[in-house]
Amino acid sequence: VVSGQPNVNYKETISTKAEFDWLHKKQTGGSGQYAKVVGYIEPIDDEEQKALGTSNDFVNECIGTNIPPEYYSSCEKGTHDAMTEGSLVGSEVEGVRVVLKDGASHAVDSSDMAFRTCMANAIRDAMRKARPSVLEPVMKVEVDCPAEFQGTVVAGVNRRMGLIQNSDMNEDGSGVKVLAEVPLANMFGYSTELRSNTQGKGEFTMEYDRHTSVPKNVQEELQKKYKLEREANE
Repeated sequence: VVSGQPNVNYKETISTKAEFDWLHKKQTGGSGQYAKVVGYIEPIDDEEQKALGTSNDFVNECIGTNIPPEYYSSCEKGTHDAMTEGSLVGSEVEGVRVVLKDGASHAVDSSDMAFRTCMANAIRDAMRKARPSVLEPVMKVEVDCPAEFQGTVVAGVNRRMGLIQNSDMNEDGSGVKVLAEVPLANMFGYSTELRSNTQGKGEFTMEYDRHTSVPKNVQEELQKKYKLEREANE
């Protein structure tokens, strides 16, 4: 039996605008690949994402035929590729608007694939310059236990980098309900810990609340791990 931490659904986002001007050019025997895209990426906040009904946005502001119109959909597909697998830890990207302003093509060497690849690489490169961050799921956690274990439970939540929101005694003072927000990555193994710390009398429930930025040291660890995994698969 393999037991380890289940995968946490991390996401990636950016916090500032960054421009891209990317050339994708490959010459192999016969026809090569050629595509160039110019534009920028910028963050979109939660409110705007709700209004758009989507977590990312692709805007085509090209005028003229520097990028032939038949390749616009390939640029959009390339954008989607970059949003599906971000550049930091390979996670889904959210909260990014991509604006395509211009580009260039070659009569023979341009193709759907060339523009798709070009666009994905342009965005991933721009994301690295746009103060990117990794987001992690934070859970609303509710713990019920006998009052005598309140201190132990609160200390346990704090150890897991949780933020205590509330701690209420029941009417007769025998039990306590602790409400907290805890990163999902820190919740593994909690049920065992809670049982042993409360003589089997503590119970907890948790539900997803939101995604929020991970601390800098955690982000560096995740990036290192992702880099090693990629190198191992190459």
